[in-house]
Amino acid sequence: MTQTTPKRPRRRGRLFPEYTIPPEELARRQAEKDARSQRYYEIFAQVSPQLIENHYNWFIVIEPNSGDYFIDTDEEVAVQKARQKYPSGMVGIMRLNETGTCGMI
Repeated sequence: MTQTTPKRPRRRGRLFPEYTIPPEELARRQAEKDARSQRYYEIFAQVSPQLIENHYNWFIVIEPNSGDYFIDTDEEVAVQKARQKYPSGMVGIMRLNETGTCGMI
């Protein structure tokens, strides 16, 4: 005869409940992220038609606040160029092609 152990209910919780982020803060962060993402796409749509002709499939790193962008065939080099001018700024990385995507999922 096998002995069965009584099933305990699984408790789900946070490791550090004192660091819970309020929903208002999460909503604010998401709104900032959406606005920044929209700005990346606006800048990309504006500059990509001219750049695609001579730099197809190059990487473009965009700083959304200034509208500056940096291009290179190597992603790391393009990011380094952006970091030299904007060391702590948020940047978006896209590819100079029809969709702006860097790869396939």
